[in-house]
Amino acid sequence: MALQVDRTVPTAAADVSPYDAELERIEIELLLEGVYRQYGFDFRAYAYASIRRRLWKRIEAEGLATVSALQDRVLHEPQMMERLLLDLSINVTAMFRDPTFYRAFRQHVVPLLRTYPFIRIWHAGCATGEEVYSMAILLQEEGLYERCRLYATDINEVVLQKAKEGIFPVDRMQEYTENYIAAGGKKAFSDYYLAKYGGALFDPSLTKNVVFSLHNLVTDRSFSEFNVILCRNVMIYFDKALQGKVHRLFYESLAMFGILAVGNRESLRFSPHEDRYEQINGPDKIYRKAR
Repeated sequence: MALQVDRTVPTAAADVSPYDAELERIEIELLLEGVYRQYGFDFRAYAYASIRRRLWKRIEAEGLATVSALQDRVLHEPQMMERLLLDLSINVTAMFRDPTFYRAFRQHVVPLLRTYPFIRIWHAGCATGEEVYSMAILLQEEGLYERCRLYATDINEVVLQKAKEGIFPVDRMQEYTENYIAAGGKKAFSDYYLAKYGGALFDPSLTKNVVFSLHNLVTDRSFSEFNVILCRNVMIYFDKALQGKVHRLFYESLAMFGILAVGNRESLRFSPHEDRYEQINGPDKIYRKAR
């Protein structure tokens, strides 16, 4: 999933005394434990400040007053859990987001991939799929797509369905076109979509080699061996222990000399496997498994 930080702090969440803050933390821990035991979604190791903001966003949207009131609704109403899941699973993304990353991928990673007969790529936390389509376009333009299988996974079934449909807001096409050009795109970006169904419908050929699937980075294991893993702007929402767990999952899922790409606000510094990778592009956080 690709993301941006939620900077909005609801008034109800901000104005708490030290005692209330401690009580609120207890309520949040109980809610997250209940969500895990009732539905299997484990947000207990997410960064506290981020999870707190998102819970209060849902509390205010539902007209509730406390975290405990939200817990009661969530545990007894699956539909409420579906709405909360959309808040907790971070789904902000864009096509060719951080264009310099895609330019660096063309420059530093594509030459390596050309040496492989078959390429397995995992987009972990793909959200609504914009970055998956971006990578598919890049691979098509580099003549590699037919040799690739892309696995696009997310915790949220609703956003995965949107990713499969490949219809994105038409009013963002100007922004996406600018990103595409800055990323080194080789054609007219409009060649890849049609204005249809009230949005921009992307060419179905872009998903011909894509497998969309549910996967929970917190609780699920690896499901294959990959040449490339992309998990950009996801782990910033995890606490240190969970970041370490996910890094171990990625390390064990990568083939030797495989590529790991993380977000521009993330790095492998201080991760348990920092010394197992070599950095092949600094600013855009692209690493290669070296041992």
